[in-house]
Amino acid sequence: MTRIGLWLGLGFLWLPVLLLAGYAFSDSRVPFQWGGFSLRWFAALAANDRLREAAWLSLRIAAGSATLAVLLGGATGWVLARRGPFAGRAIFGALAGAPLVLPEVVTGLSLLLGFVLLQAATGWPAERGATTVLLAHATTGLAYVAVVVQARLAGMDASLEDAARDLGATPWVAFRTITLPLILPSLLAGWLLAFTLSLDDVVVASFVSGPAGTTLPMVVFSMLRLGLTPEVNALAVVILALALLVGGVAGWALRRVGN
Repeated sequence: MTRIGLWLGLGFLWLPVLLLAGYAFSDSRVPFQWGGFSLRWFAALAANDRLREAAWLSLRIAAGSATLAVLLGGATGWVLARRGPFAGRAIFGALAGAPLVLPEVVTGLSLLLGFVLLQAATGWPAERGATTVLLAHATTGLAYVAVVVQARLAGMDASLEDAARDLGATPWVAFRTITLPLILPSLLAGWLLAFTLSLDDVVVASFVSGPAGTTLPMVVFSMLRLGLTPEVNALAVVILALALLVGGVAGWALRRVGN
């Protein structure tokens, strides 16, 4: 019975995705109507400068924000897991994990207010765009990375690090040779999670972006007002293929690290 429920759940999640991918190969101008096999919408997607530029911008923002989130979130998770009790630890942990529980509307509005106040005080940013979106996504991704890294460190035997230091290793050498290889899978998982969240975000980006920071989800969302075209189906197939490729590479890398 459990297996049947699992298959029903997977079917409910994946059937719309597979239908969307199938309609990408339809010759009909109606997005969800079959009109015979054709690759015309992939050619139209390749010729659509607006979608291509937005997709390239989204990939750059997602990669940059995920990398920054791993650096900051990894440090945050390490502090929460290894530093022990310190003054303000509870407040620090609550602030680091706030994006996990706050609605995206609240997060986006607060980040917008922060950028406005920062601009009034320092003159930066001169205008909101790709940089502000990247920083906003890194802020939200940081919380997810911190949780993953903290959980990994909490389940890791701290005596390995202590033994390395007892044998004469400096704290940096012990971290680089012992801790970092052990938490590398969690860092990779956190990067992929932050990358996916950034690539998928609409709400936060809508608050902190400007004319020069229109991401792909924002473009697709704006197309809903005028009506979707089958190019969006083709775009979904490309994104799905990239996601499967990245997932396969990540799985291979995790197996290599585990061995």
